[in-house]
Amino acid sequence: MTSQIPSPAAPRPARSRSRLWVMAVPLVVFLALAGLFFSQLVGGGDPSRLPSALVGRAAPDVILPPLQGLMAHGQPVPGLDVAALKGKPALVNIWASWCAPCRQEHPLLMELAKDPRITLVGLNYKDTPENARRFLGQYGLPYAAVGVDPRGRAAIDWGVYGVPETFVLDREGRIVHKFVGPLTPEAVQGTLMPLLDKLEGAPRDAAAVAPETVR
Repeated sequence: MTSQIPSPAAPRPARSRSRLWVMAVPLVVFLALAGLFFSQLVGGGDPSRLPSALVGRAAPDVILPPLQGLMAHGQPVPGLDVAALKGKPALVNIWASWCAPCRQEHPLLMELAKDPRITLVGLNYKDTPENARRFLGQYGLPYAAVGVDPRGRAAIDWGVYGVPETFVLDREGRIVHKFVGPLTPEAVQGTLMPLLDKLEGAPRDAAAVAPETVR
């Protein structure tokens, strides 16, 4: 009795290979971002200086509704209208009540809110009104306006990695810097304050500050 030689397996269809590639893309993106974080940490870099494609461009023109029930000085705190921020430098802080690092940076935000050179506003990310109000009631209200983004759609337009993040806008509404992670005293004194000094001294019709000049 002779043994039969098994026939070679049929080549995998191109469609299957294409499907595997599509499934691998999210993993490749994750590994790339993880490698970027790791290189920043191991190389002694500042992870708050992760690049942003929006730096040097106009801030996303979003309008978000206010946080219901949030009051200041007997008046409702308005929602977030990015177009209304033009006229002086602004900080757009992405935060949430469930975010532990947001608690860490909040005292710095309370101090920055006293700086007359800037307008500090908040984008409340994937939160509930009750928890957001409770957070601000406990830690203080540093924001001149708070817009709610319950599904995170506006945050996608801003290219947000996570919370907290803070964007610095010039007087014309252009993004000139992005802080990823909680603000620290070192970041405020070493990066933010010198940047605000530059923005304050820049002519109103000057071109946007180049990204490399604000690092």
